Amino acid sequence: MVFLMNKFNIYKLKKNLVSSKLVRINPLEMKVINKNNQLKKSIAINEVSVLRQSKQAASVKILNGKNTLIKKLVSDGVLVSTPAGSTAYNLSVHGPILNLNSKKIAITPISPFRPRRWKGKITSEKSQISILNLNVKKRPISAVADNIEVRNAKNIKVKINKKIYFNLLYDKNNSLNKKIKIEQTRKETFSK
Repeated sequence: MVFLMNKFNIYKLKKNLVSSKLVRINPLEMKVINKNNQLKKSIAINEVSVLRQSKQAASVKILNGKNTLIKKLVSDGVLVSTPAGSTAYNLSVHGPILNLNSKKIAITPISPFRPRRWKGKITSEKSQISILNLNVKKRPISAVADNIEVRNAKNIKVKINKKIYFNLLYDKNNSLNKKIKIEQTRKETFSK
């Protein structure tokens, strides 16, 4: 699959294709077991979002393989983002921006309540992240892979799927790396 990261110009299309740069990205693979013990699978190019499903905050445990990253996170949710998704929802919840070639994924809390100061974690693309709902009945959560939602999730497993890839084509003036650099150095202005 190919995406053109250029402003469309019919007269420059052939030239842009010939001189384009290629970046290959792999999506996240999400596997969710819901409260009825049904397994649901999906992929996400940007991120997997784990979100509270009711007025109650989510209460989750996050592991990387067998290693516990956080025993109990009480928050509105958590994101697991690819480098391609790090400048989208992940950035809006104050997560890190990842370089496309970083071979990393970001785990970012959404409005953390406890521990309030936990800023998340950057892990290897080889990571196998598990997010466990610590209170399925009182604190239901949903898991969303880009736009595919699974409600009443008990256990969410997320990893990079190396068997699937997407090719991004861009010209040197419109690269995603350039966008990332702009976002990293952007100064916000607020009106009074």
